[in-house]
Amino acid sequence: MLRARWGSKSITGNFRENNEDRCLVHPQGKYFFVADGMGGQMAGEKASEMAVDMVPRLLEKSLDFESGAPAQVSKVIDEAVAAANAEIMALGEVDPDFHNMGTTLAFIVNVGKTFYIGGLGDSRVYQLRGSDMTQLTTDHSLTQALLDAGTITAEDAATHRYRNVLYKYLGSKEGGSGVQAKQITPQTGDRFLLCSDGVSDGLKKQALKDLLASGTEPQATAETVIDAALKGGSKDNITCVVVFIDGV
Repeated sequence: MLRARWGSKSITGNFRENNEDRCLVHPQGKYFFVADGMGGQMAGEKASEMAVDMVPRLLEKSLDFESGAPAQVSKVIDEAVAAANAEIMALGEVDPDFHNMGTTLAFIVNVGKTFYIGGLGDSRVYQLRGSDMTQLTTDHSLTQALLDAGTITAEDAATHRYRNVLYKYLGSKEGGSGVQAKQITPQTGDRFLLCSDGVSDGLKKQALKDLLASGTEPQATAETVIDAALKGGSKDNITCVVVFIDGV
């Protein structure tokens, strides 16, 4: 049986009036979610709430978390995300208060000791294994697309005016096109971090790696990451979930 510990924290931060981020952790570690809503007023909060409510609920309905063929698990995840995307878009069309709302989503789904990891938008999942920290998700931002195309450099991307402009998220037409979840087999000692861009905007990757590596308790580590991002100048809501793998 996979043995893991986890912790989470979400704050409004110093520059926003309300917290549009949401995170959700299953009590037995079946799944972990971070969502970062957008849309102004209460719309962003509504979108992120819908994401962390609908997707897990649909997974619970259709998945056997003890076992499952990878193709089937990926199909169920894609269907759950697509259904949430359709609901968010539909509400945005019929209720003016929620017009053009959307949300990012980053997740880990644990099925039979395999982690299925993915996301939409620019919320991220990182894995620390030994001394190597890897970003397991790809930002669906215009800046990342320009970077992938070789049009701009990594240095340009850090301050680019389009770095927070997303082309794929829950609430967009592209949001229902699938997430292509990565399959990772956790190893003892692995550490995972899910976060909104409030973390990645306030902390450089090396600083984030050092905090994730040095922590001894996941809840304290999550709180330390949040505090460091805040002190680092993050201008958004700040949310993270930290998962420590103690045994497999």
